[in-house]
Amino acid sequence: MKKNKKINIAIVGLGNIGLNLYLHLIKNKKTIIKKNNVNFDVKYVSAKTIHKKRKIKIPKKKWLTNFIHASKLKDIDLVVELIGGADGAAKKLVFNCLKNKKHVVTANKALISKYGDQLALLAEKKKVNLEFEAAVAGGVPIIRTLKEGLIANKASKVYGILNGTSNYILSNMDKMNFKSVLEKAKKLGYAERNPKSDLNGEDVKSKIQILSSLAFNSFIIKSNINIEGINNIDEVDIKNAEILGYKIKHLGLSEIENGKLIQCVHPCLIKKESRISNINGVLNAVIVEGKPIGKFVLQGEGAGPGPTTSALVSDICSVLRGNIKFPFAVSHLNRKKITSIDLSNKMFSSYIRLDVIDKKGVLSSITKIMSKNKISVKRLIQNPLRGKKFASIVIVSHKAKNKNLVKCINELKKNNFILKNPKFIRIEEI
Repeated sequence: MKKNKKINIAIVGLGNIGLNLYLHLIKNKKTIIKKNNVNFDVKYVSAKTIHKKRKIKIPKKKWLTNFIHASKLKDIDLVVELIGGADGAAKKLVFNCLKNKKHVVTANKALISKYGDQLALLAEKKKVNLEFEAAVAGGVPIIRTLKEGLIANKASKVYGILNGTSNYILSNMDKMNFKSVLEKAKKLGYAERNPKSDLNGEDVKSKIQILSSLAFNSFIIKSNINIEGINNIDEVDIKNAEILGYKIKHLGLSEIENGKLIQCVHPCLIKKESRISNINGVLNAVIVEGKPIGKFVLQGEGAGPGPTTSALVSDICSVLRGNIKFPFAVSHLNRKKITSIDLSNKMFSSYIRLDVIDKKGVLSSITKIMSKNKISVKRLIQNPLRGKKFASIVIVSHKAKNKNLVKCINELKKNNFILKNPKFIRIEEI
């Protein structure tokens, strides 16, 4: 990119993130130009409505009446897509921008996880940049770290806390129940009005797919991903974990085992001493294991206008400095197809909680079902509840195949002495 050229930017989507980015670019324009030695201008913006009350008055001449014009106007060089969603307007805009040789910066993890391979190939063919640092872990610069900082390493595993909403909830359930913490998170702006994708694991799934692709130089793998959210965790599980010397965290994990990729998203018990156990509140953390680096850890604010703006500006500056970069660090021809497998044969210790009728023979029946499924008991705590005819049994199992653990839980469910659906949480040794 020529140093004497002014780069014109269009921001499409003016929610909290878009408006914060606009304000930052306007206020810090001189500093950004000085640091990158390239002039730029926020030439246009677009949003659903011009008439919404905003923190700042944006000149009418900057407004695009139709968002798709950002992909067509000749005086736009770079488009920042902040519409969101894998399909619809966001998909149409980004594909059109790349086809028309415009650089794209996006925070849209759903779009990148679903169409990233196609978009990357298109960007490569059209010789423009597609940047998506803000799509994973907000202000934590894990994308650029994998693409550039760790380029000399062969990664074997990448995992972490990738959703601030679920981490905030799990971090505060020792004080109040799930519903109360969720309401507090909404009031504080840590959770969306509809936080479904944060709670059911879909948000983390998109992020771990992107990280897998970057860490292992592969195409995005969409099959065989085990996805579990935090919806079924309650304050009793949090307290039990504490007694057993663990904390419950919601993780995205991806690793290569015997040349095959395993990706999963699930709540799990982690030893209190583990570094990742102490990542609390809305913080995110990403750990990369590989050679020659060993274990590399990045942590920081994972969401919100500030951290996301930081990541977006980093990507904008990357485009301003010039040089066309491959979106996934290597060219389409050098990205690999990796076979993915599910968790069936992976070995886990596990936490099993059973609320049962308190009568003779129940424990014996439980251990028989476990033994039949090749699962042995490492630790057992039985809590009969005073004045009531039921008890809570907490079991920590020795390592067993995931398929056996799942089969055992399904068999236990069918027994009349089980009062509620059994709780089953894997234990991760990280």
